[in-house]
Amino acid sequence: MADQYLLGWILASVLGLVALYRTLVKRDVDVIIVGAGVAGAALAHTLGKDGRRVHVIERDLQEPDRIVGELLQPGGYLKLIELGLEDCVEEIDAQRVFGYALFKDGKNTRLSYPLEKFHSDVSGRSFHNGRFIQRMREKAATLPNVQLEQGTVTSLLEEKGTIKGVQYKNKTGQEMTAYAPLTIVCDGCFSNLRRSLCDPKVDVPSCFVGLILENCDLPHANHGHVILADPSPILFYQISSTEVRCLVDVPGQKVPSISNGEMAKYLKAVVAPQIPPQLYDAFIAAVDKGTIRTMPNRSMPAAPYPTPGALLMGDAFNMRHPLTGGGMTVALSDIVVLQNLLRPLTNLNDASTLSKYLESFYTLRKPVASTINTLAGALYKVFSSSPDQARKEMRQACFDYLSLGGVFSNGPVSLLSGLNPRPLSLVLHFFAVAVYGVGRLLLPFPSPKRAWIGARLISSASGIIFPIIKAEGVRQMFFPATVPAYYRAPVSSEKQMKKTEDSIN
Repeated sequence: MADQYLLGWILASVLGLVALYRTLVKRDVDVIIVGAGVAGAALAHTLGKDGRRVHVIERDLQEPDRIVGELLQPGGYLKLIELGLEDCVEEIDAQRVFGYALFKDGKNTRLSYPLEKFHSDVSGRSFHNGRFIQRMREKAATLPNVQLEQGTVTSLLEEKGTIKGVQYKNKTGQEMTAYAPLTIVCDGCFSNLRRSLCDPKVDVPSCFVGLILENCDLPHANHGHVILADPSPILFYQISSTEVRCLVDVPGQKVPSISNGEMAKYLKAVVAPQIPPQLYDAFIAAVDKGTIRTMPNRSMPAAPYPTPGALLMGDAFNMRHPLTGGGMTVALSDIVVLQNLLRPLTNLNDASTLSKYLESFYTLRKPVASTINTLAGALYKVFSSSPDQARKEMRQACFDYLSLGGVFSNGPVSLLSGLNPRPLSLVLHFFAVAVYGVGRLLLPFPSPKRAWIGARLISSASGIIFPIIKAEGVRQMFFPATVPAYYRAPVSSEKQMKKTEDSIN
């Protein structure tokens, strides 16, 4: 009998050791990051620098070649400094950006970033997106506790409602599994993993047609150029010392065919006559060269399903129209928020408690994210042409309001640049533009027709901004302190260890 008890005790002990061994093997990594784009690479370095063991799985570790993600706003550069990644814009021929130039009907106005209170190095930066990402990947890979691996993640591993890791195919096509207490999905705008972690309401309002103009000078050096063209805006900004990126916005989800020459005809007949004369020859030469690229412009409000063991970030989580170049600023700001939340935690093994704690992430990110998201959506609609007279007046009022300079331009530009992420300030400036437009209509001699257009202008402005605010979340955007998750405190190390031991036993 005693021998049976002894045998049972030995067997239980062995099984316990095996379970402990499996747990330790599974958890030799703290965080799995899916994707090594701007968000994934920056996050890998940030968490690795904080001592986390990080496994990054990226579909393709070759240098990306994209036509967006090439303009980093000053607010984003400040976040880059905060994360210790500011040297990643060095040695890639990045160009400094000090503001915007706005063009409409032959007139133009220059809008400078309000950088007077900042160090002389602070400004926007424009560059080849792939070069910037490779610099961040290289910096992350220098940390001994960060592993970058090329592979394609096919699914999240779920057990009783908790994400335990990922299944993926490595570079040779072999099926692999990886486990970690926390999996962060940053696999970009084409994410195939987001559906189980959020409610993805993706809208595609337009497409960008991308060209590179060579060896030409912009009318305003070191400024992004926005042409309020028909039917929608055209962008120009320098991405190297010899190259200017041109992005032509084409409304809708279909663009003229590149292969049969329709696109070249469209660019020459419709777009070329509307661009500044200084850029005309270089633009035609770029069209004739034939290296034309297209990309759909996506917007998607952040609508997460808080899931134990997993988190969404970057374009997989939240997108806005790229007109204002705010995507990287939002992503880097989100990483700063997440870093500050994770820093007090010694281990991440209690998935349920960690998930509840990280719900505060969704509220704490709102001031920056919602300001940039709302501005991007609103400006795109205001800057696009419309047959509606009220919308035409709103577009002209916006151009004239910004042309006033001083507080009238500094306020909106500080919002655009990510230097002043205040949603209320955004709403006030937006309706100030609308009121300014109404004033232009009614002065000096009002008429019933002008008063009616003015009323429709206010209605149109409301119809533009309020749906965007609703999608962002009114409470989280304007009253974040009233959201219970805002006050979530980290679990003490002792409680974490106790729960981890209980789960192992």
